[in-house]
Amino acid sequence: MNFHYHILINPAAGSGNAEKTAEKIIQLLDDGDYTYTPYYTEGPGDEKEIVDRLTDLLSPWSETCEKDHIDNSFHLLVVIGGDGTLHQVVNEFFALGLQLPVSYIPAGSGNDFARGIGLSREPEKAFEQITSALKPQPINVFHYEEKIREEQGVILNNVGIGLDALIVATTNASTSKKVLNKYHLGSATYALYLVKAIFTQKSFPILVELNGQTLSFERTFLCTTTNIPYFGGGIAIAPMADPKKETIDLVVVEKPNLPAILRFLIQLVRKKHTENKHYKHFTSSKIRIVSVVPQHGQADGEDMGERSFDMNFSTATQYIWYADKRTEK
Repeated sequence: MNFHYHILINPAAGSGNAEKTAEKIIQLLDDGDYTYTPYYTEGPGDEKEIVDRLTDLLSPWSETCEKDHIDNSFHLLVVIGGDGTLHQVVNEFFALGLQLPVSYIPAGSGNDFARGIGLSREPEKAFEQITSALKPQPINVFHYEEKIREEQGVILNNVGIGLDALIVATTNASTSKKVLNKYHLGSATYALYLVKAIFTQKSFPILVELNGQTLSFERTFLCTTTNIPYFGGGIAIAPMADPKKETIDLVVVEKPNLPAILRFLIQLVRKKHTENKHYKHFTSSKIRIVSVVPQHGQADGEDMGERSFDMNFSTATQYIWYADKRTEK
């Protein structure tokens, strides 16, 4: 099957590292005599505008694709940027009512989505996984509907209310993020502000509905709905999460006292935090979370602001074009 790669590049992702990644990929495309067209974003919202322009060109996926495209090229969108860039692209698909495959070369700060699905964070290896793939992989994502502001969309990684969202808001506004990203230490920014946020994040009440149950947590510290294990650039907050399963994982951590917080941090570093009594884990295909007291929120690392939430989550599927080396024999 012949391909025409449409390369959507967010050069600002990873505080500019995405631009360097794009240069490497374009060189590989030229060396391999691939057919491609590059598109560069210049500011917020450009991803949507580029996707809108390409909707009539991009090829939908079906099991008969290879036969259908023997003589014609399969037009595939490849995103070079961070998780936030991919989030914008997939949500524009959703807004337009389109089910299209997309590929991704991670070049952001955290790159947790790539880490979670087994896509290399090294550009050359990710490129090889994309160009060697014969079909896309169905990845479990989830749809959300926020009732208070009447918002809806698709989540690739996770939605957080509380601690992790406060860290995202603080990190995205920091100057140190750009400096650390320059030396490929974006995750260090998150760790730096994690310590600060732990001492400033106050507990708050939430209501959770899942599996026919209504649960109340009065001293919530962190509330993360996820389909992959990681947030914050490799922190395995939900190590049991699996993007190949049609379920959503919910992690709630209630705020303990200071010694217990430090103990939880040590356990988190050692990947033993799931044994902590303040750590609660749930799995379901549908989840509702209500937070009346305004809190910071984040979706795929994008700041949602400080506000109240009433969110419904349900499972969905997004096709990602790559070869998962972990499952190949």
